Amino acid sequence: LEEQVAGGYGKAYLAFGGGQAGLNACAAIDALCDMAAIDTLLSNFIVPLQGGEIKGPKGRVHCSMNINTETGRLSARRPNLQNQPALEKDQYFIRKAFRARDGCALVVADYGQLELRLLAHVARCESMLVAFREGGCFHSRTAVGMFDHVREAVESGAVLLEKGSSPEDSDKPLVKDVYASERRRAKTLNFSIAYGKTAHGLAKDWGVKQEEAQDMLRAWYDDRPEVEAWQKRTIADAKRTGYTTTLMGRRRNLPDILEKNRALQGRGARAAINTPIQGSAADVVMMAMLKIAESKTLKDLGYTLLLQIHDEVILEGPSEHADAALAELVRLMERPFDHVGLDPLHVDLVVDAAVAGNWYEAK
Repeated sequence: LEEQVAGGYGKAYLAFGGGQAGLNACAAIDALCDMAAIDTLLSNFIVPLQGGEIKGPKGRVHCSMNINTETGRLSARRPNLQNQPALEKDQYFIRKAFRARDGCALVVADYGQLELRLLAHVARCESMLVAFREGGCFHSRTAVGMFDHVREAVESGAVLLEKGSSPEDSDKPLVKDVYASERRRAKTLNFSIAYGKTAHGLAKDWGVKQEEAQDMLRAWYDDRPEVEAWQKRTIADAKRTGYTTTLMGRRRNLPDILEKNRALQGRGARAAINTPIQGSAADVVMMAMLKIAESKTLKDLGYTLLLQIHDEVILEGPSEHADAALAELVRLMERPFDHVGLDPLHVDLVVDAAVAGNWYEAK
């Protein structure tokens, strides 16, 4: 029992002698961590939002937007509305403070897995394209491709990727339930690859040896060889030209990749493969915002764009026209390049949208 408890509570439990004293010490440390998190929420979010200096004359909160970023994504400051707590971490419901005017509603729309879809497009990765076409949980599908025992369990019918319509499958568990650990690692890799994360970085994140992280990385690439090939080509092109480009041809100069210092070279190489993904995501969202701003339908419905946050946009307008505005918004965002003559993407863009009275309820 001592070993089980120690394994669950870590070194602090043993450092304070184990038993009840060890449990009390762990509870105190946990409370200190909570206090630090609460202090961060107060100082970064709640207090600034209560201060009159960031509110306009009608009591609405306004931020400053910066378009001069390395990848082309917008950033915000005074206050940083893009840095509000994520929904699952918003234990004090800070997002409820952001609400529509009386008689109005918010329409909030977010691209689903935009960066992964763009990676599948630029790399022409067949397994990713198939996974997106077939739908369902992308991270579970990644786990099936990476781990033989997960794939065998799916093929044998012991577990399901998704719940189907067949009655005999109703009681069978899902991959995400039985193989939660494998799915978490697959999910981490899905998002880390686009940022050029190395085995060293993954080992630190997971708390494992670098060899184990390298094996996981290798398993991911073995199921997606087109991504590895694209990354190597992109880095080689950046070393030759000194820059990388986004989907719409915007350039980012990469002086670090031409340096002799290996650390600087590595940073430049990561930027070379990250910018075409993050920068292209910025292209998609910006083109969608232009279509939203130009939409006669949205104007006639009385809806205007309030804010863009990463891959999400927030509009406000009369409550009675909310459903029509939502349908128009989704239509515009799903096909952002139609009016500029670019080749269509090899993967569909999925938009999750909702109508709500405040930002918290929209998610």
